[in-house]
Amino acid sequence: MKADALESQSLVLIVDDEPFIRLILRQFLDREGYQIAEAKNGIEAIKVFKELHPDIVLLDALMPEMDGFECCTQLRSLDSSKYTPVLMVTGLEDQKSVDRAFAVGAIDYVTKPIHWAVLRQRVKRLIEQSQLQQELEAVNMELQRLATIDGLTQIANRRRFEEYFNQEWQRMKRDKCPLSLILCDVDFFKLYNDTYGHRIGDRCLQEIAKALKDIIKRPGDLVARYGGEEFAVILPNTNAEGATYVAEKICHAVRTLAIPHKNSQVSPHVTISVGLTTEIPQPDSDIEEMIAAADRALYQAKTAGRDRFVQNIQLPRSQNSG
Repeated sequence: MKADALESQSLVLIVDDEPFIRLILRQFLDREGYQIAEAKNGIEAIKVFKELHPDIVLLDALMPEMDGFECCTQLRSLDSSKYTPVLMVTGLEDQKSVDRAFAVGAIDYVTKPIHWAVLRQRVKRLIEQSQLQQELEAVNMELQRLATIDGLTQIANRRRFEEYFNQEWQRMKRDKCPLSLILCDVDFFKLYNDTYGHRIGDRCLQEIAKALKDIIKRPGDLVARYGGEEFAVILPNTNAEGATYVAEKICHAVRTLAIPHKNSQVSPHVTISVGLTTEIPQPDSDIEEMIAAADRALYQAKTAGRDRFVQNIQLPRSQNSG
């Protein structure tokens, strides 16, 4: 209803138990070009708020059943009220009432009898401030997202990998659950760049990143560009068997891309080497050692001939290479 009927106009919710007050507020705000919704008490106001998501609420302080202070408290507890300013309309001017209005989340207040020039400016200013706040938060969220995304491949970058791996390490330590880490390296990628050029090399990395994203679909898993031609996959709540299954799919998926690599020493197409490790983090275990174990497994995959995966299962205080 709101999106279709209101278009770009702001919606004001008037909450007052006196029909005459609602009427004169409606007439005034209607002349100012606002869309209007009404509620005659706090209980009704919460229902209307949930349905229509107004841009501002003009809320009477003194009402039966649920007064404006309690109504404001409940509105502020709703997720959808995050940017919605509440302007308290009250006949109370004592310090205690004013303090209480701000304490329950009102942004401003006007007193009865209403000074219409003041009301006009405050409604306009509060809606503008709310819209600006939403725009700034959207920009900040986008900047935060960009700071954790690799520009070339559009998957998580090294910074995001480190943040998330530490987070999941701590969570798996608390929950006593397995955490698996996969490190991947594109085989003979320097030769690939030398043969086809860096622009084609970038396209190759993009295709591999997409193939990895198509495999890693659980919400809690993360695919990241670890650096250069290296990729990393974090698999929380995943045992060694599950990680092995994913590693095998990664190797197969890259082969299936069939990207020509005439100077590769293992295949006429681009391939990938994979090292993986699984650990249930212990109070005395080391997160850096787990990364080192996966890196050792990756090195073993390379020295064993590339285009394969090697698993290094982490045991308490020791590693068992496989």
